[in-house]
Amino acid sequence: MEREATADAAGPAEESPVREAAPQRFTPTPRQWGLVIVLSTAICAGAILLGTYKIELGNAAIVLMPILWAVLMGAIVGVQRLRPLSGQSRAVSSVLLNVSIVLFLAALGVNVGPALSELTGIGPAVLLQEVGHIFGTVILALPVAVGLGMGRAAIGATWAIDRESYLAYALQKFGVTSPIYRGVFSVWLLGSVFGAVFVSLLAGLLGGTGFFDPRSLALGLGLGSGSMMMGGVAALSIIYPESAGEILALAALSNLVTNLVGFYAGVFLSLPLAQRLYPFWSKVFRRNDDGHRIGGRKEAAALRAREVDVDAVVADPEVRMRPRTWVFVFAVALAVGLLLNVLGTGSFRFADVAGILILGGLAAVAFVLSHRFRSVPPSVWVLALATLVTAPFMPTADVVVAATQHLDALFVGLASIALLGLNLGRDVNALKTLNWKIVIVAMMTFSSTFIAAALLAETVINL
Repeated sequence: MEREATADAAGPAEESPVREAAPQRFTPTPRQWGLVIVLSTAICAGAILLGTYKIELGNAAIVLMPILWAVLMGAIVGVQRLRPLSGQSRAVSSVLLNVSIVLFLAALGVNVGPALSELTGIGPAVLLQEVGHIFGTVILALPVAVGLGMGRAAIGATWAIDRESYLAYALQKFGVTSPIYRGVFSVWLLGSVFGAVFVSLLAGLLGGTGFFDPRSLALGLGLGSGSMMMGGVAALSIIYPESAGEILALAALSNLVTNLVGFYAGVFLSLPLAQRLYPFWSKVFRRNDDGHRIGGRKEAAALRAREVDVDAVVADPEVRMRPRTWVFVFAVALAVGLLLNVLGTGSFRFADVAGILILGGLAAVAFVLSHRFRSVPPSVWVLALATLVTAPFMPTADVVVAATQHLDALFVGLASIALLGLNLGRDVNALKTLNWKIVIVAMMTFSSTFIAAALLAETVINL
């Protein structure tokens, strides 16, 4: 690996919204491209070869699967200091990650369309998931965060599970020095690095209890994060192999609903509710806005010294993206996705080539639409497009389904998980400064939103 120095982080401006210096741009060398591609593919191949293990815990179970091995091995490589990855290599990894994760979502979306006619009976359960998310985060996690002494950062940490769209909104609305933004940032950082692992373990434990209908758990996985959903789907598919297809379709549909309406529900419902409830819980726990007990002796400076230092995140340079660079990145993502699907499924069909090209086409259209309509990210577009072209009422459905039916989304998208791990070196300094309280609150946020949504779905399904 390379020993190139990473770019220096640009300091944030004082005013809000925050205006940061433009990141350095560069053109990667063939060696940098080759390093990241070979390394991430090798990690995924090793994860597939390690296989799946199920650890019984009474009626529950912990499922260890390729997605876990991929993120763990990627993280080990990403944080090690013997031959660390450079900032430029992580920038290359980020570009490949952006395309790989959208390709994965395309593979998920083509599983949703054919199941639409079967899902009409549980439509209310899909829509009620947003109620579950609000209940899980604001109602359950917020009082825990306030009681632990997080101060106003508790609002940011618990109004949602804080994916990229929430992070951008909090940055613009509150500014980088705001405690609310620090709460959002911390949960986003933990979720990006460990979210897939945590949700997969939680889904495996709940799935093994037999208390929940697997469809309810699948609907609860619509968290707005592709990697978290991917981890949960993988765990549930192993516990309920006979329902693997339905679990994948329901989780993807649920995630699509969250991406379509969840952000707006968070901005217009969850955040105002969290801001209104915060003073109430502060009075209950006798906490001030710095998180200290009213009348206590600790000084605010001591707390601030332990809070997340946003400047500790290294600002990597950015790859200069030209049309030929986009073509190259898409070609690599498609080739690696097809290769990993062959390794994971143990089979290859010529139709798979057509299938992976169709997925790549859907991903490309999603990026184009996102560029034209910047308020909607590619992840939302690609899920909607893939669902639409495979819907039973569309003339394209039979062709697309036939071409993609042997492509396993969990293998096609596995490279994105390894790339997430490789990027951990960029965030390791910030992770070291995370207060232990935010770790507890993040786990509470992820758990409560998943469980609350699943419970509501369980109620509706069993009516």
